[in-house]
Amino acid sequence: MRRGRRMTGKGRVPRLALIACGLLGLLLLAYAVPAALLTGKVPPDTRVAGVDIGGLTPTAAESLLERRLGPAAARPIRVRVTGKNVALAPRDLGLTFDARATVAEALDGAMTPAGIVRSIFGARTLEPVVRADERRLNDRIAAFAKTVDRKPKEGSVRYKGLEPQAVLPKPGRAVDQVRTARSVRAAFMKTNDPVDALLRQLPASVPADEIRRIAASEARTAVARPFTVTNGSKKAQLSRADLAAQLRFVPDGSGSLRAAFDARGLAAGLEKQLVEAAQRPKDASFKITGGKPRVIPARTGQGIDTTALSKTISGALTGDDRSAVVPTKRIQPRVTTELAGKLGVKERVSSFTTNHPCCAPRVTNIHRIADIVDGYVVKPGETFSLNGVVGKRDKARGFVEAPMILNNRFVNDVGGGVSQFATTMFNAVFFGGFQDVQHRAHQYYISRYPAGRESTVSFPQPDFRWRNDSPYGVLIKTSYTSTSITVQFWSTKRYEIDSESSGRYNVKGFPTLTESDPECIAMEGAEGFTIDVWRIFKQDGKALRKQKFTTVYQPEPRLTCT
Repeated sequence: MRRGRRMTGKGRVPRLALIACGLLGLLLLAYAVPAALLTGKVPPDTRVAGVDIGGLTPTAAESLLERRLGPAAARPIRVRVTGKNVALAPRDLGLTFDARATVAEALDGAMTPAGIVRSIFGARTLEPVVRADERRLNDRIAAFAKTVDRKPKEGSVRYKGLEPQAVLPKPGRAVDQVRTARSVRAAFMKTNDPVDALLRQLPASVPADEIRRIAASEARTAVARPFTVTNGSKKAQLSRADLAAQLRFVPDGSGSLRAAFDARGLAAGLEKQLVEAAQRPKDASFKITGGKPRVIPARTGQGIDTTALSKTISGALTGDDRSAVVPTKRIQPRVTTELAGKLGVKERVSSFTTNHPCCAPRVTNIHRIADIVDGYVVKPGETFSLNGVVGKRDKARGFVEAPMILNNRFVNDVGGGVSQFATTMFNAVFFGGFQDVQHRAHQYYISRYPAGRESTVSFPQPDFRWRNDSPYGVLIKTSYTSTSITVQFWSTKRYEIDSESSGRYNVKGFPTLTESDPECIAMEGAEGFTIDVWRIFKQDGKALRKQKFTTVYQPEPRLTCT
């Protein structure tokens, strides 16, 4: 029997090679067939934000994404801050959806073997490709932050009468722009819910406890005694009330408060007491001759350096020395001779007179304030403050005690009665067509004044202020008799002014009271009511506009003093 031929190792190699080649061919075929079928198309089961673009050509997929996701890409992003929503447009934020890049990402690696396998056996979910212009995004968030950010409200110490009042601070806020921009970008095309702006709290520079401490200590010391100011041999005293009226404690930049005295409110009165009249600067004014204004020249002079005086008094108020030398300097007149000639002061534009009984102490005060204001020139665009020009009424300048209304009662006070001058000037402003800035009617109706067209005044408040809103200067001229006061304005006439009044309404009866206070001043009693007054501006007889003033008067009690 013949033995079979034994196969050697060399005989097996070709067969293994054939098998390997066959397998490779099968693999190539398994790749080539689906690759040929998938060429030029997005792999099946490919989704972008829920939109199936599988099997589409790149152009068709791009078009579908723009159609389906475009509205979400254009939808404003709502940013929520302090309970309110602010809509920000994606275009303004520099945020855009790139459909072409999204499709390109879906095609990336699709023709690799791994990509073919994934296309046959798996699904793919992609995020939309978003382009962000970082500079534009940051600029828009910064602009949004400006509408939201709030500086801290610094605390201070003010005075109510002579009593220090602690004004406590309030923190501010600021948008964390980097983190908010990141949140806004992340929300683009993802959600329609508001995105919360991220805020940082900004503390005030002075803590509340420090403000309370200042109010209880330094602020009381500052107004505990009068303060004396001197200029050579001349002296003037600032009362405790004067100090409190012009004093505040404000942040010093180092976590505490410092005294800040404002001498401007007292400068007019101090200058008259501390500087000789012949040495003071004098504004140009006008003298009425033959019905025409003629310029009276100005002069330079010595006056109080209010900025330096404010610093001097501020630094001394919390120490033991209650006196200071008044710093002076050479001061140019507020209205020069040259300016006066160019102001257009050429005719009387308004005049008003109010009457009063003769010879009471209040008449002295009315005449005194009229003398101080007479000849004053208000420049174009300037706001006239009666308290700023006259200063505090005091005996050193000829004011006397007379009745005024305080806390619902008549009381005696130096300068009482000058509200009649304020009322007379208010009507000159009214009929001159100038801008009313600040006026407050009396609490009770006073029959010698036109109802709804009157103003009270006290120092430092309430003030009476009006603005020369014309391109011309305004000369104030005053005159008086024992029973009347007149205020005239000279300028260039712009309007004819008419006045109309409503009837009295919301009328209220007055109570009857009796008091035994030794300083009691009897009150006659008067009804309370409301009244409307209209100021009508006309030119060439044609009405241009109407301005309404509404005044509410409280019932004045009939008070009997026993």
